[in-house]
Amino acid sequence: MADAQRQPGWREVILVAAAIVLVVLGAAAATSLLPTELQQAIFHGPVLIAFLILGTGWLLWRISRGRPSA
Repeated sequence: MADAQRQPGWREVILVAAAIVLVVLGAAAATSLLPTELQQAIFHGPVLIAFLILGTGWLLWRISRGRPSA
């Protein structure tokens, strides 16, 4: 049953989900403080697309590497 100990429980899943929601809300709040021109550049320009592509690539790279053996 060593595999059962490595699986995250509901508490961990909810904590990670709450952290992600807080980060997104923080980013939205920080973006709302920017001048209108910068907001339009972020939302309608290549900045958001590049961020999403780089973030997805980084996440897939981390997943493909697997966990380090202890």
